[in-house]
Amino acid sequence: MLPELTPQDLHARLQRGELLQLVDVREPEEYEYCHIEGSLLLPLGDIPQHVEKLATDRPVVLICHHGVRSAQALGYLQHRHGLTNLLNLRGGIHAWSVQVDPSVAIY
Repeated sequence: MLPELTPQDLHARLQRGELLQLVDVREPEEYEYCHIEGSLLLPLGDIPQHVEKLATDRPVVLICHHGVRSAQALGYLQHRHGLTNLLNLRGGIHAWSVQVDPSVAIY
């Protein structure tokens, strides 16, 4: 089972000021349409070339549309690069929009 957190958990952690890195693995046009403020765009296909952009000193929350691509990224980064500080946002940006921040557009 992949480590994950709910949109509510992420929101609470951000509200407490926890130092997290948010990494959005969707495509640029999806990110442009809507994203969580402060997230880094790193499309799934680009991750192998940019692993060094991921924090190793704090939790990294991976985000996509519904949680599938971010789960793929998490599995790849765990198995190929041994990263243990990764969390998948359950339900992705869609769940964030519905459950936490309705100002984030739904598509």
